[in-house]
Amino acid sequence: MHPDDDFDQKLTPGQPPSLSADDTSSERMMGRHRAVPTPRRGVRAVLASTPVRVALATGVTCCLGATAVVATRHDDEVPPPPVTEALTDRALTDRALAAQEKAASRSFDRSPTPTPASPTASPSAKPSPTPKPKPKKKAPTKPPRPRPVAGLTQAQMDNAKAIVDVGVDMKIPRQGLVIAVATAMQESTLLNYASGVLPESQNYPHQAIGWDHDSVGLFQQRPSSGWGSVRDLMRPAYAARAFYEALLQVPGWQQMSLTLAAQAVQISAFPYAYAQHEDRAATVVAALT
Repeated sequence: MHPDDDFDQKLTPGQPPSLSADDTSSERMMGRHRAVPTPRRGVRAVLASTPVRVALATGVTCCLGATAVVATRHDDEVPPPPVTEALTDRALTDRALAAQEKAASRSFDRSPTPTPASPTASPSAKPSPTPKPKPKKKAPTKPPRPRPVAGLTQAQMDNAKAIVDVGVDMKIPRQGLVIAVATAMQESTLLNYASGVLPESQNYPHQAIGWDHDSVGLFQQRPSSGWGSVRDLMRPAYAARAFYEALLQVPGWQQMSLTLAAQAVQISAFPYAYAQHEDRAATVVAALT
């Protein structure tokens, strides 16, 4: 060791235990020639030295760097509120998309979702009223056939009823009804006759065939005499109406006897034959009115 080293290691009375780096470096640079001790410098003088200032700057820089690292790590760990909200929204969006994809795959694997019921099929909707079936029109029922009286057959009684019904519709007095029924009893025995002389008459409903010239129907009225066409005279209702119209044209027929009134209409070769049927005719009219 250099002799100056022992001297340097000894403390001068009144000198502080530690010397600054500047003092030591100054003494070492002087070599063997010891420099004159300099008086103690203050804090400002120490801070004003270049090495101290460099050291302080370096320390401050290191502290700032550490602080920056800590702040950076803190920033990385805890993002600021706006970034946190953005990340939260994105996470929720990702979860919603994942849920939709999961639901879509679930519905794809299973049967298709049933379509919603129509508004009319909803429980709250009132069902439309079922239209009531229209009542079927009943076919007009035929009036019951009259019960035969006075020894007549059913066919004869039906023809007698047709004669009486027309007279009632024309408001013919009861005496005129009896005259008409008695006349038909004498002329055709209350049967609807066709004529063998008129083949046309046989084309219509009939119950017997006669040969008295061209006489046809219940009253043996002749088409050649102007009573009507063969077709019309073969209908009992028409033949009865033709008889009543002719009777109403006979003056005072209501004061005449049945024979005279009937003969005035028919002009028959047997004028007195009608009277024999008066009682039976009255019985039939009573049964039908």
